[in-house]
Amino acid sequence: MVNRKKADLQTLLIFLLIIIGISLVSSIYFTRIDFTADKRFTLSDITRSEMKGLDDEMQVTVYLDGDFPAGFKRLQNAVSDLLSDYKAYSGSKLNYKFINPSEGGEEQATVIYQQLSEKGLLATNLSVKTEEGLTQKIIFPSALISYKGKDIAVNFLQSRMGASPEEVLNNSVQNLEYAFTTAIRKLKRGGKPKIGFSEGHDELTDLQLADAIGSLQSAFEPGRVNLGTISLEGISKLNLLVIPKPQKSFTEAEKYKIDYFIAHGGSVLWAIDQVNAELDSLRGAGTQLTFVKSLNLDDMLFRYGVKLNYNLIADLNCAQIPLKVGGSAGQAQMQMVPWMYYPLFVSTSNHPVVKNIDAVRSEFSGSIDTLAVAGIRRDVLLSSSPYSRLLAVPALISLQQVEQAPNPEEFKGQPQITAIAMEGVFPQVFKNRPVPEEIQDPVTSPELSKPAKMIVLADGDILKNQVSTQDGSPFPLGYDRYTQQQFGNKTFFLNAVDYLTDDPAIIMLRSKEVKMHLLDRARIKEDRTFWQLINIGLPLVCLVLTGISIYFFRKRKYS
Repeated sequence: MVNRKKADLQTLLIFLLIIIGISLVSSIYFTRIDFTADKRFTLSDITRSEMKGLDDEMQVTVYLDGDFPAGFKRLQNAVSDLLSDYKAYSGSKLNYKFINPSEGGEEQATVIYQQLSEKGLLATNLSVKTEEGLTQKIIFPSALISYKGKDIAVNFLQSRMGASPEEVLNNSVQNLEYAFTTAIRKLKRGGKPKIGFSEGHDELTDLQLADAIGSLQSAFEPGRVNLGTISLEGISKLNLLVIPKPQKSFTEAEKYKIDYFIAHGGSVLWAIDQVNAELDSLRGAGTQLTFVKSLNLDDMLFRYGVKLNYNLIADLNCAQIPLKVGGSAGQAQMQMVPWMYYPLFVSTSNHPVVKNIDAVRSEFSGSIDTLAVAGIRRDVLLSSSPYSRLLAVPALISLQQVEQAPNPEEFKGQPQITAIAMEGVFPQVFKNRPVPEEIQDPVTSPELSKPAKMIVLADGDILKNQVSTQDGSPFPLGYDRYTQQQFGNKTFFLNAVDYLTDDPAIIMLRSKEVKMHLLDRARIKEDRTFWQLINIGLPLVCLVLTGISIYFFRKRKYS
């Protein structure tokens, strides 16, 4: 008996030592095992590196709290699980909390909504079923990250035209790690990347670029750059150069500076209109003769592997414009009509810049041809629909075209490329050529260019926000004030900036896939009665059979 107790004590002591040993090892070496097929709970190497590199406390405030439908509960739980992993890998330097901004009275909530909007958090209207019916509720599927006295907003609801609510929420869950990691990386940088928007060639004005520039303020340092006066040293300090819809020709000296910038690894976003066509001119005269612009950029882009064509895309998949169709009692009657020269570009590419974004609205876009250049990788970002055709320029276009039903046979063609991303070592346009006389700076062009990235758009209006005619205030980029519809221009632009200024490993986080395992609703409806009987009746049958078995067992044992 004594030996048995001694053996039991030894077993207990060994068990306790094993538990203590495992605790000590786990406190030193941290690891997690993800048993899911798509590894949805596994953080990327770059995310773990960013979290381990925190040298100060980081606070994440999530404003997605309250009584939500099941879909938003899933998004809320996904955010909570992700931040829990972030906290674990940060050594508990990251702390997070969930807040319901709608708590309190209506007046207090309105003030909080305004404060959150000013900080860059985006609200959305949610329809909630109650006993009285459907009610509208304002929610903020967003978070605010604070680190070393600086804040940055994270918006993680990824809406997309034509997508079901389940797909929208699934896309949002997929995008969570990218959204949080990019924001944390920008906060940790301290110095913000510099982005220059060119001027001096009648580019888009500050008012037309107000939302594009304003949306970059929290994470970047945007500003205007005059290519005619900036020095080579000055342009070298930029991380990204944006050329937004120029109207006048570039000089050789300005082209030299751009080429110098690219040769030293700088990124460029070209938003170029090759054809002069504007709706305002059409409204005044009713007709307009479209003609080509002379920007003096063709030879440069051709060397980089891109040819911007002198044409216009007419697409049946297009946006609408208001048109005066008559009136009564002195009042003009306006009607929204499709305008085929305002194509909507819906991307089917898995490239991180355009993955899961809404349709991009354009105005008088042309097409792009690509050329094979050694060492350059090309990815098509946007293209027209298969129901489009090309209009050669010069051509006469008229608002009366909306009154004519388009012939579908004329719009059956191949999708036309309208946006393309390129990366690699670009050839130097001015190599073995004399330096323009206007360049006074000491020239130190590298023998071999550094790897660089660029995105070329065949329509500069993709970056232009609309302006209110009442008070002159800018609308959000991609918002159509006539149809009150938000297109994907802003998301596309911000993704493009991230792609052009950041580590490729960060951008690849947008390629993360989380598969939806949705129930078959048709089969649920068809087999509903059968499974109800199984769920209710089978437990009762099992209970009865168990009782009978126990009865006969006891009767046989004790008879």
